[in-house]
Amino acid sequence: MFSRLSRALIASITVLLPAAVLAQTYPTKPIRLIVPFAPGGTNDILARMVATHLSQTLGENMIVDNRPGFQGIIGTDLAVKAAPDGYTLLMVSWAYTMNPVLVKLPYDPHKALEFVAKIGASFLVLSVGPSLPVNSVKDLLAIARDKPGEIVLSSSGGFMHFATVLFTSLSKQKFNIVLYKGGFPAMMDVIGGQTHATFAVSVPALPHLRSGKLKGIAVGTLKRAELLPDLPTLDEAGIKGYDASNWYAIATASGTPRAIVMKLHDEIARFLTSPEMQKQMTAMGAVIDLKTPDEMRKIIPVEIAKWAKVAIDAGMPRADK
Repeated sequence: MFSRLSRALIASITVLLPAAVLAQTYPTKPIRLIVPFAPGGTNDILARMVATHLSQTLGENMIVDNRPGFQGIIGTDLAVKAAPDGYTLLMVSWAYTMNPVLVKLPYDPHKALEFVAKIGASFLVLSVGPSLPVNSVKDLLAIARDKPGEIVLSSSGGFMHFATVLFTSLSKQKFNIVLYKGGFPAMMDVIGGQTHATFAVSVPALPHLRSGKLKGIAVGTLKRAELLPDLPTLDEAGIKGYDASNWYAIATASGTPRAIVMKLHDEIARFLTSPEMQKQMTAMGAVIDLKTPDEMRKIIPVEIAKWAKVAIDAGMPRADK
C-alpha cells in the first residue's frame, strides 16, 4: 500500500518527465481494471469489452478484477489508494455519486479519482418474474396495496438502491427491499422466483426480457426506450416525475499524469466511435456517451448534489445525519 508521501513522490517525478515520453513508454506491464461489483452485471460486461480493446491496442494484458461489496466502495477504495501511475483503473457508475449521500467514505469523491472517460449509459426496466402475475405497473401497485410489505423488490447498492427507493417513495406503497452485492444476482433471483420484482439494468436484462424469463412492465427514463418501444415509462404509468438511468466511466487514481490519462482516453474514444462498438452497445441496450476528463470533473459534483436531493425528498438515511 502506498503512503500519501509515496503517491506524491510518484506524481512529482512523473510530472517532470516530458509528456511525449510518458505516452510513448506507457504501458510496460499489465494493467488492472477494478470492477467494484459482482461479475455478470453491466459494469462487468462493459469493463471486459474495454479491457479486451485496450489489451490489443496497448500491447499489455488488462486484468479485470471484480471486487464487490459495500455498494462498490471496497473496490473503489482500492483504486483510489493505488499508485497514481495508470496501472490500476476503475470502472465507475452512478453509484460513485450516490454513495457520499448515504455513508461516510474513506476518500473524498470530489478529488479521489482522475476520470479517463465516460463511455456510455443504460436504462432501467421495472421487471417482474414468473412468481408474480402482473402485466403492468398498475397491477404491481394493486398487489402491493393489498399486501403491504410482502412484495419483495430485489436491489443492490448505490444507483439501484436510489432507483428502487425513489420508486417506492413516489408510488406511496410499502415494499420489502432486499439488497444484493450487484444488479445481476438481484435480477437472477427474480427470474428464479426468490423475489418478485427488480429494476433490471437494460444491458444484462435484454436477453432475459426477450426470452420471456423476465417480464418488463415499464422503463425508468422519461422517454421510451428505442429497444423496448412498447413499454411505457414509469411517468406514463402513473409514477409521475420518475427518471433514473445509469452511466459508466473509466477512472484512475488522482495524481496520475495527464499524458497517461489522455492516452487512455484517446484509445477508449477510438474504440467507442468504431461502427462495431456502436452496434454492440445498441444491441446490449446501452448508448455511447463519450465525455472527456475535463467534462467529467464538472459532472461529478452536479451528480452528487442531484442524488442528495433525491435522498432528502425520499426520506432516506443520509451520511450527514
